[in-house]
Amino acid sequence: MQALETEGKPGKMAQDSFDTLFTPARLEGLFPAERADQFFEALFGDAGEGAFDIRLDYQGFQENQLRFVFKLTERPGKCLSCSRTYGLPHVFSRHPVIDVAGLVDGIALLLDSTYRCGAWEMGRTLEIDRGIHVIPLMINIDPIP
Repeated sequence: MQALETEGKPGKMAQDSFDTLFTPARLEGLFPAERADQFFEALFGDAGEGAFDIRLDYQGFQENQLRFVFKLTERPGKCLSCSRTYGLPHVFSRHPVIDVAGLVDGIALLLDSTYRCGAWEMGRTLEIDRGIHVIPLMINIDPIP
């Protein structure tokens, strides 16, 4: 990945590279759709009890951070708004099935020794509408000299 840097910060070329790197197909490979069922199986003992699907979406690059969201989409016949999603950032950050640390490691591998992933953090759950909530995941990155 070729990068244009300004004062040690990735520039516009890096942004364009990240946009083409984090395709929906590649993100599905990092965080497969069936992981939601595995999560609910571990949590409730039955994947059918889950009220939402979980997908990883790339949101962009800003201020040396890769920005993703876990997009929670209500399943048919279920109630996402009834599902106490506001405590999920803490749960997701520690749950072995969601495995955020492993996900960040996978993202680091995609950066191909051009950038290094640093600290990551999860933001608060945001309600887009009654059927869609998102949980931000921000990953600090630094170019490798």
